[in-house]
Amino acid sequence: MTTDNGALANLSASGVAIWLDDLSRDVIASGELAALTGAGHVVGITTNPSIFANALKDGAAYETQLRELAAAGTPVSEALMDITRADVTSAADILRPVFEASNGHDGWVSIEVDPNLAGDGDATTAQARELHDGIDRPNVFVKIPATEASLGSIEDSIAAGISINVTLIFSLDRYRAVVDAYLTGLERALAGGRDLSQIHSVASFFISRVDVAIDPLLDECDEPGAKDLRSRIGIANARLAYGIHLEVLKSERWAALAAAGATPQRPLWASTGVKDPSLPDTLYVDELVARGTINTMPHKTLDAVAEHGSTATPNTDSITPNLATAQADLDALAATGIDLERVTNSLETDGVAKFIDSWS
Repeated sequence: MTTDNGALANLSASGVAIWLDDLSRDVIASGELAALTGAGHVVGITTNPSIFANALKDGAAYETQLRELAAAGTPVSEALMDITRADVTSAADILRPVFEASNGHDGWVSIEVDPNLAGDGDATTAQARELHDGIDRPNVFVKIPATEASLGSIEDSIAAGISINVTLIFSLDRYRAVVDAYLTGLERALAGGRDLSQIHSVASFFISRVDVAIDPLLDECDEPGAKDLRSRIGIANARLAYGIHLEVLKSERWAALAAAGATPQRPLWASTGVKDPSLPDTLYVDELVARGTINTMPHKTLDAVAEHGSTATPNTDSITPNLATAQADLDALAATGIDLERVTNSLETDGVAKFIDSWS
């Protein structure tokens, strides 16, 4: 990784938790993950079936375990889960000092339920419990996709005291439903006598994939101003999600839970690697700075931010002052006739399908 020009330090000082969107046995065994966390900037790591599939293709570090699993006749999906568990456990141990030093605020590692279960709420809930109990590390998030069928699983898992990373959120309506599932789960946990301070959650809101889907539609649109909206909708969508987050924190419902020791469900900006080479490669980091958020970056983006990301004064907020502009962008998009809800619904379906394909 390149030397930090101050951008990572300023990003952290602005209240943004920097996570690495990558995990492999090579990153663990080489000491790279320990070095990134030791520098004080990377304070979490997330992964998904696609990342592990790529790690298996590119690395020799898994050969011994793969031979053992093959010899035992382990099905592919189970083998991938066994490998994932092993790496997540190792990563959680490396990040445990960060977790303890921050009193559980940072130092998290995520593991995803089998995406094949996305349409089965009961099976998702059962596997979330299995992963939570089986890995047995306090700093592991179980990732559950924000499909309609999984909203009940998110609520049930939170109520049972399991910390959850809700993933594959693309729309504001779905984000509101995810927030409600978290709050309802906390209310049930409180009624059941659980310590709310030990239950954590993040809501992973996807950014660049929205622009990848919307920009070609804007290119084909003849409405005035349509082209000016290129590569702005993903950021606008995320900024308005943060606005919802702020509204929740001001609500009486949240005040009651906070008084009982609950911690906020932090927005996590996912899919922050730029897909369009004509755009600044730190766009989805520099434009989404606000206290109480997480930005999970692939290695390439993390290096780009360290090398030439914004060195704005710490505590600079690039989201809140732009909420009105964000709403104006979505209103302008609606005026073109492009249905953002339809696009985001398709992205949710495609996202689950992509992970299922990686898992198979």
